[in-house]
Formats: sequence, structure tokens, C-alpha cells
Amino acid sequence: MKLSDMRRLLEAGHLRLTKSLGQNFLHDGNQLRRIIAAAELTRADKVLEIGPGLGPLTERLLGEAGEVLAIEKDARLVEFLRQRFADALRARNPVLHLIHADALEFLRDGPRDWRDWKLVANLPYSVASPILVALAQAVHRPARMVVVIQLEVAHRLTANAGTRDYGVLTLLIQLRYEPCGVFKIPASCFFPTPKVDSACLTLLRRAEPLLSLAETATFTRVVKRSFSQRRKMMLKLLKEDWPAEALRSAFPEAGLSDSTRAESVTLDQFVTLTRRLAPAGDTPP
Repeated sequence: MKLSDMRRLLEAGHLRLTKSLGQNFLHDGNQLRRIIAAAELTRADKVLEIGPGLGPLTERLLGEAGEVLAIEKDARLVEFLRQRFADALRARNPVLHLIHADALEFLRDGPRDWRDWKLVANLPYSVASPILVALAQAVHRPARMVVVIQLEVAHRLTANAGTRDYGVLTLLIQLRYEPCGVFKIPASCFFPTPKVDSACLTLLRRAEPLLSLAETATFTRVVKRSFSQRRKMMLKLLKEDWPAEALRSAFPEAGLSDSTRAESVTLDQFVTLTRRLAPAGDTPP
């Protein structure tokens, strides 16, 4: 779908885009091909797409994957998509399933099994981070996530300890996923043109979990408390939730000093700290 096609369809359908929904549609064919290539799709794949918009990525997903589940919040676009992809929706064995819903509410509304799915989506800027966290923290999470997000968010998701972009979001995602590829997408590739650049990021589910399900809840608490006041020493912050004796025993085992700040602590160190705190000091939040 070219930019001229996108403009024509919006005008013909009397569709006015809503800024609050983060409706910036990717129209550049080269970038769409790169996204599809990053997803490494086969006819055996099931794909979750969030925010299909006018369907330029949906069309390409249908050409490569075996099944596509698209979730769109805007009722006007849902109706447009139903008309555009009528054949795929009405087939005896539909390859496209279209849901009119708020994607974040949909993901949080009870457990779903995404283990055999891939997320491939141009995510709305306003909800990209919480959507990725919700999927990453799911018990049965997608095998691969290929997402178009703000470049700033991509930097945070791929950050290393000791850098400015490193923080809670980095750790909540990297606990479950490994970043394995990113490329920049200029603002000119979208309509309307956003004020920021974007990036396509590929995240691969870790082959083996770093923590058990029970320990993951503790990990989240440790990370959020540690970064609650970024410039303060972690030990003082964590004393609000764990006994000082437990912390003084756990810190050396994780290679941490009393003066350590969260921004310098690696994922592996947070994992070690969590394992030491979960059995002895974990209490309900």
C-alpha cells in the first residue's frame, strides 16, 4: 500500500485519524518487507497483530503466515478491515480473525496460550511498552516478537547496565526475551508523519527461563523498588520491603556493595539477588 493509496482510502472512507490512538500508519514497502523478513514466517506460523490500521502489514502477513489474529481498537477501522479482507474472514477455514477490542485489556483479560504464536505489529506508541510487558510476563508467551516502536523505546529495551536508557522496562523484557536485531525506520515512512523516529525490534523468547514463575513476581518487586529513586543506593530502597539481615547476606552473593545503585546492576545480578530474597524475605506487596 503506497502513501497515495493510503490517502485515497482514508478520504474515500471519510476516516479521520485519532491522535490519542497513536494512529501513524506505515506505508513504506521496503520497511514492510524488512519487518516480514525479521519475523521469519512460514505457513505453520500463527501471528498476532495489534493495531492493523488500514492493513498494509496485515496483507503481507496473510501472504506468509498460516493464521493471523488482528486486534483493532478503532471501530471505523474494524469495519474498513472487514470489507477489505472479506474473503480471508469468510473462508471456510478463515486465515484472518479480526477482533474489535482494546488490545491491552484483551491481553490482561485472563490467561491465553501464546506459546506457538509470533507477535508482528506496528504498535501504537502510547501503549507499546505495557503491551510488551503484558506479553512478556504471560505464563505462555509468544516465541518471537517483531515490533515497530519508538526509537527511544527500542533503546530502552536493548540497553545494557550502566547506560542512560537502562531501567525497569529493560529488565522486565530481557528477563524473558533476548533482543536479537533492530533497524531504524524514519518518520517519513509513516502517515501522518510522527515527530519521532521509530525502529523495528526483534525479541526472541529465552530457551530456558532465568527464574521460576514464583520468583518472577519477586524479581519485578526488586527491580521496581530499586529504580524507584534512581540516584539512591539500592540497599536503602530495598529495606522498605526486605529485612536488612536478608539484604546484607544476599548483596555479596550477587556481587553488590552497600553503595550500589540500580543502574549499574546487570540482569544476571538482579536474577541472583532475586533467588536469594525470594525464599527468605519475600512477603506479599
